[in-house]
Amino acid sequence: MLSAPAAGFNRCPSMIICVVRPSIETLARISLQLQLLNINITMKTYFLGTALISTLLLCNCNQWDATPPPIKAKKNVERKKPLADISYHYEGGKQWANKHKGNPAFQRIVTAVNRADLKHIASMDSILVPSDSIADIAYYLPFPVTAEAIKETDKVIFFSYATQSFAAYENGELVYTGATNMGRKKDPTPTGLFYTNWKAETTTSTFNDEWELKWNFNIENKLGVGWHQYEMPGYPASHSCLRLMEEDAQYLYGWANQWELNKKEEVILKGTPVIIFGSYNFDAVKPWTALLANAHALDISEEEISQIVSPYLPQMMAEQVKRNKNKVEVGK
Repeated sequence: MLSAPAAGFNRCPSMIICVVRPSIETLARISLQLQLLNINITMKTYFLGTALISTLLLCNCNQWDATPPPIKAKKNVERKKPLADISYHYEGGKQWANKHKGNPAFQRIVTAVNRADLKHIASMDSILVPSDSIADIAYYLPFPVTAEAIKETDKVIFFSYATQSFAAYENGELVYTGATNMGRKKDPTPTGLFYTNWKAETTTSTFNDEWELKWNFNIENKLGVGWHQYEMPGYPASHSCLRLMEEDAQYLYGWANQWELNKKEEVILKGTPVIIFGSYNFDAVKPWTALLANAHALDISEEEISQIVSPYLPQMMAEQVKRNKNKVEVGK
């Protein structure tokens, strides 16, 4: 009985039989096997036998001696976990802001939890404050830290209308998350699959030329929708754009890919996929107030991510293949 082919011999899916030149190690192993079977090997039968075996070895003709495709390295994100289960309580906004002026890490957590910037936190009668302030911000926001359904996706950003939060993933691993204030009731943010287009460190709003928008990244060119830094009062208040804290807007500005255009200014490669989903109940209390009774009230599960991304995944992967192919060709 013949043993499995040696390392370097690949089976061809189409079962094409190729004549290959076995290595010295392969010949030695075949010889030993024949000797163990008490076969009297002469020089003639040895060469005939090895030639026959070589002919029958199956290989992938297109991949013979080719370098195997690189394995994507999983993004390693270190997260500091909370010391105990997180709970929430109310504190006065102004008092809390004055008390924690010199603690930017805690400020980032509390502003994200309340979906409001420091200016508006200080003006609020009461704000939600977590019992633990040392954990990674991911543990205070709804998105899961891993998502199996998008493990083959290089990059994708989710915006949740219902929870007013966003999350950036690389190959299914959460790499960044934060709060957002999306479109108000009169000017809702469109939902669905979009792609990052062009960006500008500073631009002017199409609604008011006195509004300066920092770290702007367009995702819908005709409607002028994108994310950027701007005031965050703690509820959907924009004219359909996705408002972010400056730190978050600046991170996504550098992280996401722009589109690529040809000389005719036609899109040849789309940017990073952006999925906006869900709806906001403008007539109810702020959803995050539910955290007071249940710290996991807003959690988005991996299964939900899978359901949300499912109708968009084929198109996303097709665009990703095009972009990655272009990278290879440019790198040659």
